[in-house]
Amino acid sequence: MESKLEPMNLLVLMSDEHNPKMLGCAGHPLARTPHLDALAARGTRFEAAYTTCPICVPARASFATGRYVHQIGYWDNSMGYDGRVKSWGHRLQEHRIPSESIGKLHYRNERDDTGFDRQQIPMHIKDGVGMVHLSIRGQFPDFVPVLSTSGIIGEAGPGESEYTAYDRRVGELACKWLARRARDAGRPWVLFVSFVTPHYPLIAPDRFFEQYPLADMPLPKCDVRGGFEPHPWLALSVATSNAAGYDDDAHRRALAAYLGLVSFTDDQIGQVLAALDRSGLAERTRVLYTSDHGENAGARGLWGKSNHYEEASGIPLVLAGADIPEGRVSRTPVTLADAFPTILEATGIPASEADRDLPGTSLIQIANGPEGPERVAFSEYHAARSPSGSFMIRKGRYKYIEYVGYEPELFDLASDPEEIRDLAGRPAYAATVASMQQALRGIVEPEAADRAANDAQKTLVEQRGGPRKVMEDRVTRKHYTPVPDGIL
Repeated sequence: MESKLEPMNLLVLMSDEHNPKMLGCAGHPLARTPHLDALAARGTRFEAAYTTCPICVPARASFATGRYVHQIGYWDNSMGYDGRVKSWGHRLQEHRIPSESIGKLHYRNERDDTGFDRQQIPMHIKDGVGMVHLSIRGQFPDFVPVLSTSGIIGEAGPGESEYTAYDRRVGELACKWLARRARDAGRPWVLFVSFVTPHYPLIAPDRFFEQYPLADMPLPKCDVRGGFEPHPWLALSVATSNAAGYDDDAHRRALAAYLGLVSFTDDQIGQVLAALDRSGLAERTRVLYTSDHGENAGARGLWGKSNHYEEASGIPLVLAGADIPEGRVSRTPVTLADAFPTILEATGIPASEADRDLPGTSLIQIANGPEGPERVAFSEYHAARSPSGSFMIRKGRYKYIEYVGYEPELFDLASDPEEIRDLAGRPAYAATVASMQQALRGIVEPEAADRAANDAQKTLVEQRGGPRKVMEDRVTRKHYTPVPDGIL
């Protein structure tokens, strides 16, 4: 059945690496996010929202195409989206609906036809190549590079970084765009405004860092320094995080900086939303806020993302505007794959034959429908520091994680929201595990997807001269994508 909604403008706001728990409206005791809280109050917040892949480039390719990573083959951060699979932007262009982006896209490059009429200050993978060294995984058993993320903790503190400077520019350009658009009462438009914070480096502007006294910062719930033993699949991630090498003060400082960046991002979003109000277009503009993935923020001794626990694979997701229930919190599991049909419905584009096999459902329909906690949310991971593919199913109260070649995990998120007690090996939960495995295999064959990812990554690395040369020729020595030259 085609949508009967009135087509309207859509403002899509995306951050990078926002832990879904760290929102005031999500009940976090410390996070100060007044603008996102206000957006949620006038719309619907999805409390069981997930990325389709807990790392930037594959998640963003999935967000663009509405398809899962194993369906499109953008496996890791050196395989940027290039328009090979059609995006929602292409569908907008087919219907002559203006679509522009401002900020981080993390696609292959600006020259590819990825569905935007214009890209302003886009951040893409470095030199169109990206971090190929992070494609080195189990396909090269004699060469596993040590890719430490310990600098995430070590550099944390107050100040300005290239990322905060970049985001200020993104916010400024978005406000100017909306002011100009106020004079054009034409067809609906879509503006994608994409901030790179609160992604590390964990350097927060002073006034936001100072909102979080170090004495108030909690220590990790599961800490390798206290004897916590992570799942064997996480061994390399934990070893290279070197979290055990830092004291409590360093962890508190890192968390304060991360929360400061969350508040900084919220402030930038608030400025864009204020500009939307000033433009006079707010009543005819729906707003979608989300992030590409979450952030471990010290849980289990980890920083960054790259796993399927709630901190890293969960995302904030808020939808507000006309036809969206106000003040609702939806328990229906959703993912980034649901954005594609949402954008089509919001702008009045009917589904094409090519769209009908998309795995997602419009978030507008989900927000207006009955609670569906048994809906399946799916995510997968095939990238850096992982010995094999990881696959997640969220259904009802349970979270199931399958690791190719390793024992799975099962968590009851109703009674154990912090994912402390793995139930997968308990006989009483054998039927639940079997049910979750069946749901997973209804979406993907894990071993086949794992082989496909490894084959593609091995080919890429060998094309670049092999693992040793790839490490020597890295396009950047930073542990994050640099801001493009000449933008700031």
